Amino acid sequence: MATANLRVVHNDHDQTLAPASMQRSPRSLNRLREVREQQGVTLRTCARRMHLDMRTLRSQEEPDADLKLSDLRRWQTVLDVPLAELVEESDLPLSRPVMERAQMVRIMKTAASLLEAAETPEVRRFSTVLIDQLTEVMPELSEVSAWHSVGQRRTLDEVGKIAEKPVSTRTMMTNILSAQDD
Repeated sequence: MATANLRVVHNDHDQTLAPASMQRSPRSLNRLREVREQQGVTLRTCARRMHLDMRTLRSQEEPDADLKLSDLRRWQTVLDVPLAELVEESDLPLSRPVMERAQMVRIMKTAASLLEAAETPEVRRFSTVLIDQLTEVMPELSEVSAWHSVGQRRTLDEVGKIAEKPVSTRTMMTNILSAQDD
């Protein structure tokens, strides 16, 4: 197959373009930072779990970083998301199951924070009921801790407990639908 360079004149600027197959896409190559932030996992946690320094991970998180498949697999393990979520080049948001999971984790963190800060029996009871309902829908949320204050460090037991347990989309949807039926 033959290729040809194209000459484009636009606004009195002359430009020669290489064939499309040789041009680098202006789109990003990975979505690591976006997915990590969506999952609520810190860069420090990733560094500890992957046994890499934060500078290396920051460079890997650059949208135009061209990573080896083995690096992407390590990120996949730490973030507990499908590999396609990390490399998808579309402008579409994260997949629905990943978004729902991240939302559920944030809601559980808020409920746990309410329980920790509760000053009245009513608020404690409300928080406890909310936590119980959330764990009914998604049992792995029972391991989620409250939001941390600025400067507060997580224990190693708290780090990434949700990422250690895979979420079955089918189970999650079944639980959500059965909770709605009740």
